[in-house]
Amino acid sequence: MFFVDTTPFVKSYFTDPEGQTYDWRGVKSRRVYINSLLKDVDLALRESTATWKIVVGHHAIRSISHHGDTEELVKLLLPILGGNSVDFYLNGHDHCLQHIEDADSGMLFLTSGAGSKAWRGDTKSTNRAHVRFFYDGQGFTLVHLAQDSARIVFYDVFGEALHEWSTLKNLRSSV
Repeated sequence: MFFVDTTPFVKSYFTDPEGQTYDWRGVKSRRVYINSLLKDVDLALRESTATWKIVVGHHAIRSISHHGDTEELVKLLLPILGGNSVDFYLNGHDHCLQHIEDADSGMLFLTSGAGSKAWRGDTKSTNRAHVRFFYDGQGFTLVHLAQDSARIVFYDVFGEALHEWSTLKNLRSSV
């Protein structure tokens, strides 16, 4: 699993549109910081011999929920993930449960941000053709990995399974 600091990618956090104050002391130059981070992620993924490559970030790359796609991640991070055969990208940020398959990269985008509030009915029209599951209520996600298989289950807040998906490594199949 590879954890990526996605916050500096979001340009609006640097332009302060809502009057919020962010402490960017560790990010002296956004461009330099992001370039360094991308090089580190690319190198770590290239050198990895793991069966499963899973990247975790706070912000969604692909989403049909409240925030939608994070365009900066689509432009800068997604090509590196796709180029290094990443299997899943897991995120929160949007308060929902989502399973999106990206036909171009073959990657799965899993959102599990439904532990707090829900935005009932607040969805975007993008990516709809690739959505395998969407739930904008509260819930959680289980990811079970074995050497050659993965199982993902989305649950509602009461522990009832809402959507289950399984795959064999390098042979994607839906259940």
